[in-house]
Amino acid sequence: MNTSRITRALVASAAAACLVGAVAACQDSSSDSSSTTAKTGGGGEIPKGLKTVSMPKQLGNPYEELEHSGVTEAMEELGGTNRVVGPTDAGASSQVPLINSVTQQKPDAFIIAGNDPNAVAPALKAMAKAGVKVVAMDSDVAPDARTVFINQANTQGVGEDQIKLVCELVPKCTGEIAILSATANAPNQNAWIKVMKEVLKQDAYKGLKLVKVAYGDDDDQKSFQEMQGLVKAYPNLKGVIAPTTVGISAGARYLSTSPFKGKIVMTGLGTPNQMRKFVKDGTVTAFQLWNPKDVGYLAGFAAANLVAGNITGKEGETFEAGKLGERTIGKDGEILLGPLQRFDKANIDDFDF
Repeated sequence: MNTSRITRALVASAAAACLVGAVAACQDSSSDSSSTTAKTGGGGEIPKGLKTVSMPKQLGNPYEELEHSGVTEAMEELGGTNRVVGPTDAGASSQVPLINSVTQQKPDAFIIAGNDPNAVAPALKAMAKAGVKVVAMDSDVAPDARTVFINQANTQGVGEDQIKLVCELVPKCTGEIAILSATANAPNQNAWIKVMKEVLKQDAYKGLKLVKVAYGDDDDQKSFQEMQGLVKAYPNLKGVIAPTTVGISAGARYLSTSPFKGKIVMTGLGTPNQMRKFVKDGTVTAFQLWNPKDVGYLAGFAAANLVAGNITGKEGETFEAGKLGERTIGKDGEILLGPLQRFDKANIDDFDF
């Protein structure tokens, strides 16, 4: 993420339509579909009129809305359109019927934040076989079920940075800590937590003891209740890491009106706009994130370049991603957005997303 002052207006998709009856909702964004071409900025030609569909883990999640609005922004820049389609819950298989429905509509590309890496794999493979380019972002799916994966930050780096931050914030880097995660099957959450557990074994963090990993299922009320449960179950709790924007805001909301405000460290991954009040009232000292809209924006450009044949997903290939510049495909089709940004009282008003 660019660490300079950012002031962005985040705009959701322009209109809403229903793709699969009562099972799901979707948002539409339209623009001209002429047959002329737009350049990527790196010499490759992207056909105008490309049609993509992007699928969040669930509709109504503010983080996911930001992320998928980035796909729409990218497609608008390229003269194409994006339609956001998603389930109303983050269940492991809730995306499958929607994926099957999208396949029948044959968009040029499909971009997904997976709820479960394997549950969606057969449907995605069938989609690819039908000629649709498949891109994963934010939360990966099985590698053989997509061509590339847009990773918001290096998995190792996210896990390490989260532990470094909680160590900094917990007095003397000593005491019991817990993790308030999203769903038990979320690939990105599980990958980060695995790294956190390994990092905690290092001598530098021997004073910290992980007592519980709780799951709020990326639901605000459940995350609030899980946070409440952690505080009651572990009276000596010193800190909580919530590597999910829903979890960190729900956890901070609970602490903000409890006797534990200022006594239990709340940190993790959140957006500045949702966490600003908790930073300013002293509930939260610092947290981290990338710009979620840039994740979607990068995914949109990757999808367009796949459709145009400028890239195939092989390690070492490069492409231009608009305002994000040239990007290189890494091992296993991974495309990295960038490092985490720290937010605290000193800089939180410099960001608007």
